Amino acid sequence: MTRSIEQVEAVRKLAESGLNDCAISRATGIPRPTVAQWRRDARWELLQNPPGRGSVHRSRDCPLCDGAELHPGWYAYLLGLYLGDGCISPYQRDVFRLRIALDLRYPQIISECSQAMAAMRANGRGRVGHVRRPGYMEVSAYWKHWPCLFPQYGPGPKHLRRIELAHRQADIVSALPHRLLRGLIHSDGWRGNNHIKDTGYPRYQFSNSSRDIQRIFTDACEDYGGPMEAFQLEDDLGGSQARRRQARC
Repeated sequence: MTRSIEQVEAVRKLAESGLNDCAISRATGIPRPTVAQWRRDARWELLQNPPGRGSVHRSRDCPLCDGAELHPGWYAYLLGLYLGDGCISPYQRDVFRLRIALDLRYPQIISECSQAMAAMRANGRGRVGHVRRPGYMEVSAYWKHWPCLFPQYGPGPKHLRRIELAHRQADIVSALPHRLLRGLIHSDGWRGNNHIKDTGYPRYQFSNSSRDIQRIFTDACEDYGGPMEAFQLEDDLGGSQARRRQARC
């Protein structure tokens, strides 16, 4: 469930008043594990002081700010997953956690997401974690450079703020629109089969609460060649998850 900025602020005030996680949970109706996670992530510090690119400590393995090697195919795919059903949250010592929620019924998508996350680090050495939740798998990785790779990161749900591609992202997506579409469909899309006059063909649908992300999806479809051609490129887009989830932060 997407939480509002007002809810985060309410939890912050109660925590500063000395209440423990259980008391805050009872007062706000927010689950205790969520309250505990917000404390660990210091999420209210993000609301007051959103970290700019200059405030994030960088090692020398960031593809965008250090010139390290970037695999554009994996990046475009992971960008689609993040925009569809992912979030980035601050952790400790300028480290951030990227999380993607994926349906447990599609282990091949979970595996592909894990490969994409690992591929963002130099030599593909990124460590990827998996936490099984009711009905979905949470795939995550810690890194100081997630906000560099995904400048759409910020406080609040994506559908309540402006989402647009940076210039370098737009260049990658323009060259590989099918990889972005694959990620979007795998996270917030659906694939089925239509039958007309005994002829079957795949049909793709995408659902997201953010109008900006909807526009990114339709622009990528146009770059890809339009919906009529997309029907013929099943191998490029792949299967998807039959889910309808609200956009996350």
